[in-house]
Amino acid sequence: MRIEVHDTGQGLTPEQLAQLFQPFNRLGRESGTVEGTGIGLVVSKRLVELMGGEIGVQSKVGEGSVFWIELNSMGELRLPVPAPVSAAQTGASMPAQGPVVQHVHSLLYVEDNPANLMLVERLLARRPDIHLLTARDGLRGIEIARSAQPQVILMDINLPGISGLEALRRLAEDPVTVRIPVIALSANAMPRDIERGMKAGFFRYLTKPIRLNEFMDTLALALQVAHAPAPAAAPMEGLAQ
Repeated sequence: MRIEVHDTGQGLTPEQLAQLFQPFNRLGRESGTVEGTGIGLVVSKRLVELMGGEIGVQSKVGEGSVFWIELNSMGELRLPVPAPVSAAQTGASMPAQGPVVQHVHSLLYVEDNPANLMLVERLLARRPDIHLLTARDGLRGIEIARSAQPQVILMDINLPGISGLEALRRLAEDPVTVRIPVIALSANAMPRDIERGMKAGFFRYLTKPIRLNEFMDTLALALQVAHAPAPAAAPMEGLAQ
């Protein structure tokens, strides 16, 4: 299968094409208005190669470029359908109609990027026991966290209004939300960013692009912590006597 992406931009010279997949090389565009670090194509190339594919580009100065990837085709993936659980197996009566799976957990994802929201929604399809709540900015996320009290919060760092770090601070100061594990999920992936986030009080600090196993394992651990009983308060001195 071949996928091509065409543009009508400035195009690339042969010298620029030779440097295109070098990490942190933005081909002289560092002073432009488009933000970036110069690792997107490097990551894309590595991902395509890990899937046994190829990536390449054709370009003409003044006309534009064509980026392409080629991947081996495969048959449609079909997941096994679990057998229904009978009332005899559970020892309880079951309704004649209605959904088999009921949400027992809730997760709030605070993120302003629709693509990231859609990706997490698809990942959580693997956990039908989790109900996803979303907020597009930090203030709205705090509001939903206070009202819905989800078991876990997934928090971006760069948000409209207040940052994820500020939202975390306000959640930690509120008795209603202080015990909710908050997982950072951010493109700020430098070691100093991760260290700053952990010092701020995030339960875990995950970086984008999402690594599936790490994401699911962290989510499972956070749910365990969320459902753990609250630590018992120390008795007052007078009562202890």
